[in-house]
Amino acid sequence: MALEEKLRNDIKDEYKWDLSKIYSSKEDWQKDFDVVKEEILKIKDYKDNFLKDGKKFYEFLKYDENVSRRLEKIYYYAHLNYDADTLNEKYKVMMNKVSDLYVIYNELSSFVTPELLKLDKKKLESFYDDEEKLKEYKFNIENIYRYKEHTLDEDKERMLSNLSNCLSSPEEIYEVLTDSDFEYDYIIDENGNKVKFNESNYSLFIKSKDRNIRKKAFEMLHDKYKKYIRTIATIYKSEVETNVVTAKIKNYDSAISASLYSDNVPVKIYDNLIKVVNDNLNVLYNYYDLKKKILSLDEFHMYDTYVEIINKVDKKYTFDEAKEMVISALSVLGDEYISNLKKAFDEKWIDIYHNKGKRSGAYSSGNYDINPYVLLNYEGTLDDVSTLAHELGHSMHTYLSCHNNPYQYSSYEIFVAEVASTVNELLLANYMLKNSKDKNEKLAIINHILDLYKATLFRQTMFAEFEQKTHSLREQGEVLTSDLLSNIYYDLIKKYFGKNVVCDDLIKYEWARIPHFYYGFYVYKYATGISAASYIVDGILNNKEGQLESYINFLKTGGSMYPLDELKVANIDLTNEEVIQSAIKTFEKYIKEFIEIYNS
Repeated sequence: MALEEKLRNDIKDEYKWDLSKIYSSKEDWQKDFDVVKEEILKIKDYKDNFLKDGKKFYEFLKYDENVSRRLEKIYYYAHLNYDADTLNEKYKVMMNKVSDLYVIYNELSSFVTPELLKLDKKKLESFYDDEEKLKEYKFNIENIYRYKEHTLDEDKERMLSNLSNCLSSPEEIYEVLTDSDFEYDYIIDENGNKVKFNESNYSLFIKSKDRNIRKKAFEMLHDKYKKYIRTIATIYKSEVETNVVTAKIKNYDSAISASLYSDNVPVKIYDNLIKVVNDNLNVLYNYYDLKKKILSLDEFHMYDTYVEIINKVDKKYTFDEAKEMVISALSVLGDEYISNLKKAFDEKWIDIYHNKGKRSGAYSSGNYDINPYVLLNYEGTLDDVSTLAHELGHSMHTYLSCHNNPYQYSSYEIFVAEVASTVNELLLANYMLKNSKDKNEKLAIINHILDLYKATLFRQTMFAEFEQKTHSLREQGEVLTSDLLSNIYYDLIKKYFGKNVVCDDLIKYEWARIPHFYYGFYVYKYATGISAASYIVDGILNNKEGQLESYINFLKTGGSMYPLDELKVANIDLTNEEVIQSAIKTFEKYIKEFIEIYNS
């Protein structure tokens, strides 16, 4: 008989995060909410004069900072409480109230960027002479100002803004179709039970030890996308068309350069990733050959690629054990890092166990005026221990960024966000492998890391190459038909999986189930992130001179530089093939280690 889920009130306080450090009560939150509600209206006083001179501009920036910090504080209190207990209606009401304030403030402040971009460069420079303190914001100001050449006149920008909902409709239409309108039949599981098949439980069936079940799941899923392939191709074609046309209108060289512009990343970084991975696909082929051999299959099909090659490990780790392992594993990062890391446990930053109504998954969330908070749904598996290390990586990045920068430079970009978390995962795996005496546990640890590299480095690079090819073809005047898109993807599948994997015909429709293709050249960041993390970990574990100090300094940069410059602080140059190769070499090393342990 299944145990009933515990309610929030049934969880002991020692296992919950302490949000009283943000507000001691809902009443205190309401007081701040009322203050912010009045404060945001004062922006009207700046509408026609905030760029009068440097002093006035500085005054406005300080006002905006004050409002933004207050908004973030009331938002975090509401959203953390709500995620911990979505059944509590009062937190949902608080969330909605804060969201409404954000909408109002965004609308009221919409004049700021257009007015700044209209400003003459010489006049902007004179502002720094008017007010010395304005230089505190110089990087942010100039980061906005660099969009000047890609900004249209006021009427055209307003027109594009009014069309924004229409232009973003491909993603919305795709989500409605695939999330709401797709209906699947039933599938028989390993216990002979008839189960309603869906996109979510596919990830379980495709790993089934019963080959017939995983083949059936593979066919059911991809047959559905094949049935709707013309519709999805039309949706994706609209997405590509929007990216291509918008980039052209805004004077970018291409859709990809337009997308990478926000991070100030040149296209050669994207190209370098694809080139280096393509040049080393033999390592990925070795991984699939290993799986084929261990599974003793004459033919290794696409539906065999996800099945586990290890025995099930039932070992559970208490949260206290996980805590000690993570602290020990990360001790190589130095006393300062560990001292700050321990605050997460001692000061109750972490919400540990699941309760009814709690948001699923895990995350780290924080801002300048509150410490980071970590949401977990800890059950004691190896993945849960790894997740703890991962989320604390985000937390330490946030903590060090906020404590070493003024507010305006305290937030790092998504481009570098996964570096610190992945560094922690890799350090934990290295520590556990060194200290484990259990063969099956060691194999499980390595298998986890191999899956991480396969999914993050190789698969995301393949996705990135698909996006590159489809947009490039459209820019050359090609019409993106369903057949063309499916054949492009099928050719990539054959290239990335190699001749020893049977690339079943249905896999050519897999591109149609990837929601990230509607995020505009986003996926490559996963691959560059794990590559940077691998390079850093390799340097730290091999006592490379200055690597540890450089990495800690990188964590402290926040948003004070462009992402590529921040990575250079950690000795990472993504134009250098060596960084991507480092990740591939680590992947190769773990394949060899798996074989040695498996055969021992």
